[in-house]
Amino acid sequence: MSQLNSKFIASSVVAIAIVTLFFALTATGDDDKESALVANTIVPQLKEFKIDRKITKEAQDCITCHTKESKGIVADWASSRHAHSNITCVDCHIAGPVDKDVSTRHMEYSKIAISAVVSPKDCSRCHPSESAEYAKSKHANTIELINKIDPWINHGLNNDVEKETGCYHCHGSEVKITDGKFDSTTWPNVGVGRINPDGSKGSCSSCHTRHKFSLAEARKPEACGQCHLGPDHPQIEIFHESKHGAIYAAEGQTWNWDAAPGSWTAGVDYRAPSCSVCHMSGVNGLKASHDVTERLSWETQAPVTVRPADFKPWPAQNDWKEERAKMVKVCLACHSQAWADSHFERLDRTVHNYNEVYFMPTQAKVDELYEKGLADKTLPMDEKIEIELYELWHHEGRRARFGAAMMAPDYAWWHGFYEMKKRCMVIDEEVEKLLESGKPGKIFNVRGTSAPLKKK
Repeated sequence: MSQLNSKFIASSVVAIAIVTLFFALTATGDDDKESALVANTIVPQLKEFKIDRKITKEAQDCITCHTKESKGIVADWASSRHAHSNITCVDCHIAGPVDKDVSTRHMEYSKIAISAVVSPKDCSRCHPSESAEYAKSKHANTIELINKIDPWINHGLNNDVEKETGCYHCHGSEVKITDGKFDSTTWPNVGVGRINPDGSKGSCSSCHTRHKFSLAEARKPEACGQCHLGPDHPQIEIFHESKHGAIYAAEGQTWNWDAAPGSWTAGVDYRAPSCSVCHMSGVNGLKASHDVTERLSWETQAPVTVRPADFKPWPAQNDWKEERAKMVKVCLACHSQAWADSHFERLDRTVHNYNEVYFMPTQAKVDELYEKGLADKTLPMDEKIEIELYELWHHEGRRARFGAAMMAPDYAWWHGFYEMKKRCMVIDEEVEKLLESGKPGKIFNVRGTSAPLKKK
């Protein structure tokens, strides 16, 4: 072997050794990096999905029977997402161990214990987040709320018939069962704060009406307008007056109302927000929520406007600044920062104007009458001046504040502040008359007792 070849072989051996060492070191470094990467990796909790395409005999029996007995129910269910995922009658209506509303009539046809009331607790088996959010909202707890702030309810100033057909229809009441049958004074009942036989609160079908439980239906403003209307909380009328409502009326029928939760996008699926966009939907990076208490920076339903955490009947467990930032973020999906900031500054001025110019000075005048014995606090709604003060905040005062918040100038002014001016004149005149006379105001019969049912 020549000297040249010997040098070439030696050089090759050295080169191979160096390359081998390099790869060994590099491999060791990669292993360390990989180990570190694995150690710092966040592994999310994986959801468990299981859709059984088979329909059990028991479920098929329900469908067959109800196709004859109640075709509308089956038709709604058949076009629902539940049906497409093979969620059947049994899956929602099967009675749990704490259900008190087991249908005795149904037991005549089937040995399966069926509960007529499908509660948020039942829905939570598949929708745990939505049920948990709803449970802490003002919707779910509205019975407690009205029992504290509404003088008609908490002083028995309206009778049972009036509560059943009015208040409880939207707010809900406790579902009662006597001798295995529903008490007709508490059922039917789809109130948002309904207290169910299993102890849970609320009714998902208030917004997602049974048995279709449509996402599109719940997203449209008409779902909210079932309850949020009228002289004391005309949000649906205010919405339709606003620019948002005008755009919705012109082209809302062409929008994509069925987009999957979290993917419903401004400018793509809809051009202007509905109630659910501002108060509930996932938009512009915000998480969707079934807690309508969120995103509010003022408690505009209260007699004196306060921050939600300071609203004593139902103090919110949040920071109004964080909630306002969320609502501003909703606005920024379509508007500029300057536009959004100016809107909320205007709302703040409206709140201050209502508190300082109208309600608080008027309340102080009525309080003076109480102190001098010229008005009686025993019942808060049996004197003319008490009714006038109530409507000042509960009717015109709310309309002014809601109108400003939702950009409806006719409600902010003509139905709001203008009507408040007239109301304050009436109150001032009554106060002056009582102070001059030195005699208490007249107490009226508020007709709070139900008339007895005449038997035929």
